Amino acid sequence: MSDACAPELSFEFFPPRTEAGQERLPEVYKRLAELNPRFFSVTFGAGGTTRDFTFDAVKNMSRDTGVCTAPHLSCVASDKEDIRRLLAHYREHGIKRIVALRGDMPSGMMGIGELRYARNLVDFIREETGDHFDLTVAAYPECHPQAQNFERDIDHFVDKVRAGADMAITQYFFNPDAYHHFVDRVRARGVDVPIVPGIMPITNYTKLARFSEMCGAEIPRWVRRQLEAYGDDSESIQAFGHEVVTRLCQQLLDQGAPGLHFYTLNQAEACTRLVADLSLENARH
Repeated sequence: MSDACAPELSFEFFPPRTEAGQERLPEVYKRLAELNPRFFSVTFGAGGTTRDFTFDAVKNMSRDTGVCTAPHLSCVASDKEDIRRLLAHYREHGIKRIVALRGDMPSGMMGIGELRYARNLVDFIREETGDHFDLTVAAYPECHPQAQNFERDIDHFVDKVRAGADMAITQYFFNPDAYHHFVDRVRARGVDVPIVPGIMPITNYTKLARFSEMCGAEIPRWVRRQLEAYGDDSESIQAFGHEVVTRLCQQLLDQGAPGLHFYTLNQAEACTRLVADLSLENARH
């Protein structure tokens, strides 16, 4: 595989809130920076609950690795003036990419904010900053868990791309047919931006099951039952999970996915193993 056709890689982190997590994170992102990613991204709590943590992580990653690092920005429970100030802050510090999301409502909050959907946020960012930022949005191959139905979810995705998004990253999934069906549907609607599959390494079944329930990602029955059968045997869970996700990634790349976006959970080992076994390390250097 030549550099010209090598798939783009990107890695997502969350801002650590503990001192131990903050001390450990640089080792993780420096190791993943060796894989020559297109960008890193850092999540952002609903209503700005991790705003300072997010910005500090973005600043440190960019400084330490030279990798373009994108803050997530959610609009739910935020007003336009808050977002306007944050955009100005990001521009001032040389940030060029943003992952623009609706976000989840923080517990205890009643108002959704001035910008109801991600498409409204994308439109607002373009009105305020023109083409300064590369804007990435989310896609849901298995349908957003709060969508009325799949058709309405497709409509929302098309709307936010037309508002000015440059690319999309999907929620993680384990069924490649779901991804290809989604891409075919939006391509038929005239959407031509890159749609990068989100990849969740399988290292802990309990956490995976909890995350998947929250975000509406389906774990195939045969995968779930095999993981359940391993019980507390973490070594077997990780070995089987690695096999499943490696096969998924290879199928996606073989069928034309433009890259892979890894949800790292602030861990490097599973991602580096996947990239190595997919023979993507040599392809990108």
